[in-house]
Amino acid sequence: MVELAGDSARDGRWALVRLTVDGDRIVDADADGLERPLEGLTLLEAAAVGGDELVVDALSNALGPAFTAAPKPGRVAVAMSGGVDSAVALLRAGSGAIGVTLRLWLDPRGPDAERACCSPEAVLAARATCHARGLPHVTLDLREEFRRAVVGPFIRGYAAGETPNPCIRCNGSFRFAELLDFAARAGAERLATGHYARIVRHRDRLLLARGNDSGKDQSYMLGRLDPRLLERIWFPLGEQTKEETRAEAARAGLAAAGRSESQEACFLAGGDYRDFLARHGLEPSDGPVVDEDGRELGRHGGFWRFTPGQRRGLGVAAGEPLYALRADPGTNTVVAGPRRALATTEVEARGRLYVPARRVEAKLRHRSPALAAQAIETDNGFRLLLDEPAYGVAPGQAAVLYEDGAVVGAGTIGALGRLTSYLESPA
Repeated sequence: MVELAGDSARDGRWALVRLTVDGDRIVDADADGLERPLEGLTLLEAAAVGGDELVVDALSNALGPAFTAAPKPGRVAVAMSGGVDSAVALLRAGSGAIGVTLRLWLDPRGPDAERACCSPEAVLAARATCHARGLPHVTLDLREEFRRAVVGPFIRGYAAGETPNPCIRCNGSFRFAELLDFAARAGAERLATGHYARIVRHRDRLLLARGNDSGKDQSYMLGRLDPRLLERIWFPLGEQTKEETRAEAARAGLAAAGRSESQEACFLAGGDYRDFLARHGLEPSDGPVVDEDGRELGRHGGFWRFTPGQRRGLGVAAGEPLYALRADPGTNTVVAGPRRALATTEVEARGRLYVPARRVEAKLRHRSPALAAQAIETDNGFRLLLDEPAYGVAPGQAAVLYEDGAVVGAGTIGALGRLTSYLESPA
């Protein structure tokens, strides 16, 4: 016998649920306000019981840490964010699906936490979507784990003068690891998510690939996902457009059909990352803005406020536009220069090539186009020799490599090689 308990509070109300569980079946329950008694139900069946929102939330908090279910052929665990994409993924997964939502840490001082994909409001919306279809839903409270695994490295990266991408760290390791672990506990054969990406067979193995909707393709954000996990993952929206997804949701009468997009870097809760960093350990500190010869051009309020390629906020005047080239954390110095000084033709990355690839398309930033390059495998990742110079490449960002639309490698950008002829040429 195992005793489980969960509580929830909202708007001055508080609810507590206590369960006694034998194996995966509830033998006793103290849970007033639900649609039906819990005694005799399996944990899977209990996860589909509705009722008073606060009591259901408390029940979910009790079930999450200990949830398990007997394996069932064809069962799909669906990662639910409360938005339209995951709602349609649930629809595709069929009557045996089980929804799961990760509750992750959010900056309590962020201005718009409700729009985050892991907020309490998103959890409620995801659960409502599942329960409306008579399907179970489980919430996993991973706030502290997420803070250690994703938020901490984000802060430390900026402190080291890098420009980290927390979404890639989250999706490439933390999030899918937790979701796949849950799928196994839930007796599901595979995990479905609402990402716009595909899984293809390329060079005799399963690899991630670009989604068909180029405007929504999320393969870059998923680029660090280990290909060995892909046989357990399903992206049901990868072949369609966002507009088709919304239309499908509307035809099915899903409440999420018109819901707005969730924000990136969810833990910022709608705030600016610079304000977030200032609240979480990176104190504003006056320092010099210098040119490449070390001549002071102006002052700044903290090196971590600037990323390569940034113009806004430099506050220096010159005969041509100046950009942040790099930052030196040791001296709190920002180096600025003309755009041509940002030219990069060689990029080192810590990571791996998933298949032997030589000619690739390299995407070096989320909103930048992919560039043709030669990939050379190294002891801890790969080196890229770009056919044309890239501008504003930032250490700490991800390099994701494509071959015929398939992701053939990914890593974290480290050292950059500058193209001397570009540095010496006129503007």
